[in-house]
Amino acid sequence: MKVKVISRSTDEFTRERSQDLQRVFRNYDPSLRPQEKAVEYVRAVNAVKLDKIFARPFIGAMDGHVDAISCMAKNPSQLKHIFSGSMDGDIRLWDIAARRTICQFPGHQGAVRGLTTSTDGRILVSCGTDSTVRLWSIPVPSFADSDGSIQNTIEPTSVYVWKNAFCAADHQWDGEHFATGGAQVDIWNHNRSQPVNSFVWGTDTVISVRFNPGEPNLLASSASDRSINLYDLRMDTPVRKMIMMTKTNSIAWNPMEPINFTVANEDGHCYSYDSRKLGEAKCVHKDHVSAVMDIDYSPTGREFVTGSYDRTVRIFPYNGGHSREIYHTKRMQRVFCVKFSGDGSYLISGSDDTNLRLWKAKASEQLGVILPREKKKHEYHEAIKKRYRHLPEISRIARHRHLPRPIYKAASLMRVMTDAKKRKEERRKAHSAPGSVTTKPLRKRRIIREVE
Repeated sequence: MKVKVISRSTDEFTRERSQDLQRVFRNYDPSLRPQEKAVEYVRAVNAVKLDKIFARPFIGAMDGHVDAISCMAKNPSQLKHIFSGSMDGDIRLWDIAARRTICQFPGHQGAVRGLTTSTDGRILVSCGTDSTVRLWSIPVPSFADSDGSIQNTIEPTSVYVWKNAFCAADHQWDGEHFATGGAQVDIWNHNRSQPVNSFVWGTDTVISVRFNPGEPNLLASSASDRSINLYDLRMDTPVRKMIMMTKTNSIAWNPMEPINFTVANEDGHCYSYDSRKLGEAKCVHKDHVSAVMDIDYSPTGREFVTGSYDRTVRIFPYNGGHSREIYHTKRMQRVFCVKFSGDGSYLISGSDDTNLRLWKAKASEQLGVILPREKKKHEYHEAIKKRYRHLPEISRIARHRHLPRPIYKAASLMRVMTDAKKRKEERRKAHSAPGSVTTKPLRKRRIIREVE
């Protein structure tokens, strides 16, 4: 006679405290739960709906500037610090956590067009339309700064006067050189009052410059002649040049894939390119209805944020054609600059209405302390949403966004124009000799030519 004895370890079912929940033992045999997929589908639908209910992306606005905010820069050594420059020459250092100004950097007589910080977070570089480059010493935060008082204004450590106005600035990710854009691309050293090198390709103004995060000597710039240029500091001449049909306002390199970069274009689209093959875009990101003014990648490299002239901020996946999120408020005007926070959890946007706005990168993310059981629940919801995201009901709910009326009407009008242009091309091709009319894809169509 065989006797089976049920044995349990006391540690498995004994509660540590009287307030704890009783441990529930589950048998995961699928034959015992024939309706498991149906139940999970309902849970996925509810999880997507809960995301809509709890979507509160706007955290707060930081007021202090008296003119439009034109540029921003992150401090690599401080997660909660960000610099902003305005059209009246005012530069401020903000504490994002407290949403207040820490200190001011007065001195510019015109609009501040470029802000960047050194790799170690000790030096701030600013340039503007007054034809000066100013270097500032960034104050080291202390516990005494947490009482809400504003420090005294800070004087520049160096002022370099040059012969033309500046439109952009960027610092090497690893090195002591920084670049400015204006009538030409100038390469500066912290200890030199004049550029150590200059690049000229064409005659128009350079709008933006960005150093490559993986190769410190590689530099990309865009100019008002609709060109995108690549430079190598180890050479005396530019490397490659691409001319598009419309102007590029800003460039951002992918920090996790440094061979790829994305440009914010005047036609309302963003284009991702491989720097080794500029003849064709890797992906076209469409959703804005007006010019895209600025772009910045998340530290993870999986998504980027854009700010547009249509008064909205959008978040795109790095390989997706449409945005996953759109942020807007009634008072926010044209967005000139956007940044991801250092940890990728928040966005900061600067607009024409003199305000910096702080947003959550995930609109429905729960702020504050999350208990272990809450964290497990959120992870489970994310898993089932990912598992059933291809089903029509879930994808429709997840994709739907309420848009402001002007943007909704402009998007509808753009769709009508695009469809009409497509029908016209199809009819022209149908009534022409076979092979005489070819349709280029949008990834190639916006590129006029490539120069090496």
